[in-house]
Amino acid sequence: MDVRLRHKENIIAFAVEPAGDGKFSATFGDRRVDVAFERISEHQIRLSVDGRQTLAFVAETPEGKSVMVDGRTFLLADERAAGTRPRARSTDGPKAVTPPMPAVVTQILVTEGGAVEKGQGLLVVSAMKMDTLLTAPFAGVVRRINVAEGQKVAPGQVLVDIDPPAADGVAAPAADAAANDQGDR
Repeated sequence: MDVRLRHKENIIAFAVEPAGDGKFSATFGDRRVDVAFERISEHQIRLSVDGRQTLAFVAETPEGKSVMVDGRTFLLADERAAGTRPRARSTDGPKAVTPPMPAVVTQILVTEGGAVEKGQGLLVVSAMKMDTLLTAPFAGVVRRINVAEGQKVAPGQVLVDIDPPAADGVAAPAADAAANDQGDR
């Protein structure tokens, strides 16, 4: 079976050959790898790629699957499902701030009512002794922080709500709330 996955602007094409329960071979050009896999939980998979063991964490997102392997996160979309044209705004990345795997919040870097830029660090989560910085998917104002430091979180759980900027560049609901809070002081 031929597979085409999109990662950012790149298409990764390879052929997959089933090799029994929990096993397959994948061919990338002239390179072939043998893979064995075992689902450990809803989001965790144990992999053996040419004998090298690793764990992968997989979470569904509106844009595809978020896959974390060896501390690196990849957003992959099945090109067959999307057709030959990329989905609208697919290069913009996810619109919600969610962890790529079950984790614990170790640091919150922003405050409610604060302005954030696209790519700015919002919070840090830790899983399997690896810290991951979760960033703002777009510029705006933090409306609400839905977690606390030390809290366990799961893929798909929205950790921070951000209002996008209005036409004047200010996210109205959060900016109004922040102004009201300052007026009460």
